[in-house]
Amino acid sequence: MLALDDKWVWDYWLVRNPDDNLWHVFFLQADKSIIDPELRHWNVSFGHATSTDLIQWDYLGTCFQPANSPSWDDKTTWTGSVVQNEDGLWHLFYTGSSEEENGLIQRIGHATSSDLHHWVRVDNGFCLDLDARWYDSEYRPDYWHDRAMRDPWVMRDPEGSGWMMFFTARVPGIEEANNAGAIGLARSNDLYKWTLSPPVFQGGFGQLEVPQVIQISGKWYCLFCNSGDHWSKAYEANMPGGKVSGTHYLMADNINGPWTIAPGKFLDGGLPCRRYVGKLLETDAGLRYMSFWHDTAEGEFIGTLSDPVEVKLTNGLLELIENN
Repeated sequence: MLALDDKWVWDYWLVRNPDDNLWHVFFLQADKSIIDPELRHWNVSFGHATSTDLIQWDYLGTCFQPANSPSWDDKTTWTGSVVQNEDGLWHLFYTGSSEEENGLIQRIGHATSSDLHHWVRVDNGFCLDLDARWYDSEYRPDYWHDRAMRDPWVMRDPEGSGWMMFFTARVPGIEEANNAGAIGLARSNDLYKWTLSPPVFQGGFGQLEVPQVIQISGKWYCLFCNSGDHWSKAYEANMPGGKVSGTHYLMADNINGPWTIAPGKFLDGGLPCRRYVGKLLETDAGLRYMSFWHDTAEGEFIGTLSDPVEVKLTNGLLELIENN
């Protein structure tokens, strides 16, 4: 697994470079010198590592961090995704927040790179904000702890010539805070100018973090993660075994929906949270699942990336095949 002696590692995203066939992983990291792992979110930068097998990793150091001068992203740079355009340029989309707003208002940023390590913001980096027609665009601390717009997952539109961006958000006008989570959507023709669309899914949870959308055997899956504290009353009532924290998924026959919560047990959950931010990877050895190790059995934060485990489909549902 990827473990750093002096840093905690958590949310991550991967891309495979066709030029060298290496897996590149980008991840949130924080120095353990801050002592308290709960402070990691406010002391964050992006780490970068490469691997041939998703098990042995070469750590390349820090590749991105909050802006130095007053800016919309001078407080935090959080989870994102990386894609490559037709001209070979790499594009990073990420979550940002500002000191001025105490890190409580999230927006989406954009940077580019020719080598996957040295990233330059496009202008000041700002890319996309919420539209109040479809999204909860106000910070209301009596209702929810932040104004959510984060974790962009960017991919080519399988039904068009452009690009799609899925992201974590919330919808307005929902009485139960834990039923207002949403997967947002935006579209672009060129990766620079984005147009918001209504959410592709809402409800069931207070938030659906770090979405990953992938097609497997003709069906679409959207992985997400959350805490058991953010389950809606209705979802909790219909889940055998009670609340867990971890990774689950939505399913759809078409990428544009309708999306539904996968039936049956939570894909990868536990209390305390065992693993978080699960992702599916199409590897040379078949479908694999990765996450980061979150807590020990005693609830202490771990902060390392897991080795991949095998995944199989049974009647269209995902199942993890592991020995432990």
